[in-house]
Amino acid sequence: MEGVDVVRELIRIERKLEHIERLLNELLEVEESYALMRLSEESLKEFLEDEPDLYSEKDLKVRYR
Repeated sequence: MEGVDVVRELIRIERKLEHIERLLNELLEVEESYALMRLSEESLKEFLEDEPDLYSEKDLKVRYR
């Protein structure tokens, strides 16, 4: 019986490790997405600062009252 308990415990540990691995992969994907968004934001910042505004604050206030 002791051998069966060891096998069950190993299977349980393996399932937990698989779950942890999935969670880590999801976290890495989120971090990669965030890093890409930050990179895009920083690289476009200078370009967009020189672009004229299409709408003024006044325009937006009138539309969304």
